[in-house]
Amino acid sequence: MPNLHLFSSPGKDDIRYIIEASRPYLKDKDDATVAYLPLASLYAERWQVDTENSFKSLARLETINAETMSLTQMEDIIRRASLVYIPGGNTFLLNHRLHVSRLMLFLRKKVQAGLPVVAFSAGAILCGPNILTSKDMNTVATSTFEGLNVTPFNFSPHYPLDAYGQSVKDEWLADYHFFHDNPVVMMSDGAYVKVIGKKTTLVRGEAWILRKGQEKEKLEEHQLITL
Repeated sequence: MPNLHLFSSPGKDDIRYIIEASRPYLKDKDDATVAYLPLASLYAERWQVDTENSFKSLARLETINAETMSLTQMEDIIRRASLVYIPGGNTFLLNHRLHVSRLMLFLRKKVQAGLPVVAFSAGAILCGPNILTSKDMNTVATSTFEGLNVTPFNFSPHYPLDAYGQSVKDEWLADYHFFHDNPVVMMSDGAYVKVIGKKTTLVRGEAWILRKGQEKEKLEEHQLITL
């Protein structure tokens, strides 16, 4: 069953939220490995050292590069991993790389079987049925929009807290619902949503759910999120 830990932002000037969520799956393991998928970024090397240092006391980071690695190499990393970490960036680029490299099917299979995923921003959006609630530019011109589809909810990170910003985002998401039926969970920075099997819960932070044809609903912390 899916085991997802999804964030809008990774922490306060660092990736502390990611480390906190990852810790239970890594501590007390002699050779814990994190499959690191920075595929949403064109400049992932900028954060490589900082990310390795953040996980240093917990696990060894094994970075997946969809351009230079074979499918077998990437599958081997995921197979050995205690969890998968998918950071933010351009969601369309992330999805494009996973599909073109043919890693998406294997990753989906492992996540459906219970491999923990810790992700933020683009990584969180990827977990839904599709990535069409991303506000990123489709600069890679991908024509493949299917996500991991391990949760029935789409996600919209970086949801504004001011009234004007929310009204703009709500109107934009209403256009999504003109063509699609599944609810959208809108997460402000600092929000943490956990998905265990069929149970989706707002652990902390501010978030809303927008269901097709309905007014958005403010979620309470520890609230079970339903369709």
